[in-house]
Amino acid sequence: MEKITKKQYTRWFFTVVAVLAVIRAAIIALSNYSNAATADVSQDTLTAPATTQVPASTKAATTAAPATASVVSQQVPPSPIFTGKKHPIYSVPTFKNTFPDMQDVQIAAALKHGVKSVENREDAEHRKKELVYVGANPYFHIDRLNWSIPYLVPRASVLVQDIGKAFFDSLYVKHIPMHKIILTSLLRTKDDIQKLQQRNVNATDNSCHLYGTTVDICYNRYLTVSDPDGKPRRKVQNDTLKWVLSEVLRDFREQQRCYVKYEVKQGCFHITVR
Repeated sequence: MEKITKKQYTRWFFTVVAVLAVIRAAIIALSNYSNAATADVSQDTLTAPATTQVPASTKAATTAAPATASVVSQQVPPSPIFTGKKHPIYSVPTFKNTFPDMQDVQIAAALKHGVKSVENREDAEHRKKELVYVGANPYFHIDRLNWSIPYLVPRASVLVQDIGKAFFDSLYVKHIPMHKIILTSLLRTKDDIQKLQQRNVNATDNSCHLYGTTVDICYNRYLTVSDPDGKPRRKVQNDTLKWVLSEVLRDFREQQRCYVKYEVKQGCFHITVR
């Protein structure tokens, strides 16, 4: 048998080492690819359904809607079948103590973020650079307005839409049929204030509603969202919806996005953007 020289031995040794290194690199690459594919499938499973976002009232942050000059009407998509854990309804300890923000703090915020008080509807039409028209929206319903008009500053318009969306999300995770909040008062002109004072002597001349920063959301009426398939919705008591809404508003207030006053006689939450 021919004797292997030292030079030949060295050459074969490094050749074998190189081949083994290539094989090892290929095995590692295949392993990483397999793990990445598994991770992608797991992540998709954990995040489904992708059409629902958990609101602040369930300890997850709400996503702020973009500020736009107007809100485009759209239909609410049907809620997917919820397979996660049902979240309980806690409400708040007391409405009066949880939402104590009086006129002094709310008017200060209105003056800071609002527009110069509007004289009448014609004046509002000429203030489109400062105000946005609040029309049909998938997340809230606007009541028949007798003493106000559907205009707000952009900051307040975004706030109202975020509240409505968070309310939807909260109903979803609590397994409650979809309902829209109802806005009963938005921007009031000086003419509106004068007419209102003829019926209500307690109506103030310096209302926060004059500045386009303030809305009233009633807590004893809600608009049921019809099932797209025509199936009847399960009836829900107004008190249940009020408890859920109070959780949502508490979270927005704690995030320092608004001031909230619980109005007993008017049956609404009086809200001013911060």
